[in-house]
Amino acid sequence: MRAADPAHPRPARWRSPAGWPLRTRLVTTMIALLAVLGLVVGGTAELYLKQSLYDQIDDRLGEVQRLMAGGPRGSDWQRNSGSSGPDQGAIPKNTGGQKGPGSNDPAQDEGPNFPPGARAGWINLTLNSSMAKLEGGLIQNRATPTMMSSGHYIYFQYQDLTDTEMAALLSVDPGEEKETVSVGNHGNYRVSIVRTRTGRPGSSSDIQDAGYSVLAIPLSDANSTLLAVAGFTGCVILGSLLIAGWAGALIIRRTLKPLDRVAATASRVAELRLDRGAVQLAQRVPEADTDPRTEVGQVGAALNRMLDHVGNALEARHASEMQVRQFVADASHELRTPLAAIRGYAELSRRSRQPIPDELAHVLGRVESEAKRMTTLVEDLLLLARLDAGRPLAQDPVDLTMLAVDATSDAHAAGPRHYWQLDLPDEPVTVIGDGARLHQVVANLLANARTHTPEGSTVTVKVGTMPNAAVLQVIDNGPGINPELVPHIFERFARGDSSRSRAAGSTGLGLSIVHAVVSSHRGKVGVQSRPGQTIFTVMLPHAPQAIIPTAELHTSYLPGAA
Repeated sequence: MRAADPAHPRPARWRSPAGWPLRTRLVTTMIALLAVLGLVVGGTAELYLKQSLYDQIDDRLGEVQRLMAGGPRGSDWQRNSGSSGPDQGAIPKNTGGQKGPGSNDPAQDEGPNFPPGARAGWINLTLNSSMAKLEGGLIQNRATPTMMSSGHYIYFQYQDLTDTEMAALLSVDPGEEKETVSVGNHGNYRVSIVRTRTGRPGSSSDIQDAGYSVLAIPLSDANSTLLAVAGFTGCVILGSLLIAGWAGALIIRRTLKPLDRVAATASRVAELRLDRGAVQLAQRVPEADTDPRTEVGQVGAALNRMLDHVGNALEARHASEMQVRQFVADASHELRTPLAAIRGYAELSRRSRQPIPDELAHVLGRVESEAKRMTTLVEDLLLLARLDAGRPLAQDPVDLTMLAVDATSDAHAAGPRHYWQLDLPDEPVTVIGDGARLHQVVANLLANARTHTPEGSTVTVKVGTMPNAAVLQVIDNGPGINPELVPHIFERFARGDSSRSRAAGSTGLGLSIVHAVVSSHRGKVGVQSRPGQTIFTVMLPHAPQAIIPTAELHTSYLPGAA
């Protein structure tokens, strides 16, 4: 299994909503709110429908039981009085069928007692006062209607219930309340248990409790209706969300187009190089997107004002830079003549035929030495001014291998106490550029290595090629560069700290000249350093010819690359 690379973490599979685009968050939020609203409305409607259906079933239970209040087969008081008894509208027993020809008194018919309006699937039980079953069970359709002696047809029959199912039904308390009970494999039922009475008319004191009547109506039809309505409501909500999401995405996309244009303007400005040179900051947000009455317009107007201020600041900076560069160029040019005169008079004085006191000779030597150092500084400043001005360089074929040999030979003469090594390919490595300036690049890198490493250090110059560039490296085994200095190593007048001893004076312009010359050749220069090794890498576009890549070049990392 391949170990995870901490420097290159795998992209996260899930991003927090805070990292989503604005239009995605708006559409998602809108759909979520609509979904919650739809669920609330649909759930409320479903609960109301459920309560309404259950109330209808409860009303039917109550009505049927009022009709059956006189007993399982009707009482003599009900049959003989012609009155419906205490509950108006009560009817005698229902045989679950129709009267046949020749039958005159359905009350005298024999057969099972079924509730008025009974249907298959209902449960009807007649119990005595001790809650023992007398008659009844699960009502089912007969396979073949049976005709009684009175001519009535019986269409239903009872199926006995198990003890478990009976126990579930009898768990309901007798009274006016209806309860929902699960009756085994038959499903859920709405159950009501009421007392039945018997007695004689005209004498309420003779009315006695005869037992109990259990009536249960299945909830399957109601639950099927609820399920169908829930499915339909869910489909409607889902369809509405899809339509709302599609329409919302179009509307939001159209609404955010001005913001996209503002972002595009900001992106174009961000791609401009603003750190140097004359910057033409002509990008602006279109006037149509700067309406202060809208939020996007406020952002666009603010961005335009900011770009105006930035443009003015860049113009002022460029003008100041040009003045400074012109001053440096003029001063460097004007200083060359007096410096040359100072050096000449110092040399002439030392060559005088008259004996010169030792103290005066030392002073003249110091004057000549500092004049040379000042001349070098002036020449470096003048070169940087010319490079900053963008003056074109020569475009000639330059052999990097010979250039490295010559520069290393000069460095060996200047620092004989260092060990100098060359690592060159078998074939010449040619680039197009200014030979004198490129020689100065290598010379400055070698001088930097000699100056900032102790005597006895080894400095290696490598030349090679890559598929898209020629590469020159200067490697030393010195103490390394302070990590805090590395990001600023190619800035002007950048100097190392005391950890890198200076054997000779340094102007602080050598590496900045390297950076400027390499950049003028459309190349890159970088450095990587650690205690015991410092590598400066220069990459230049190679001349149009066959390139043979050279192995073992330390080019995997170029911090501070131009």
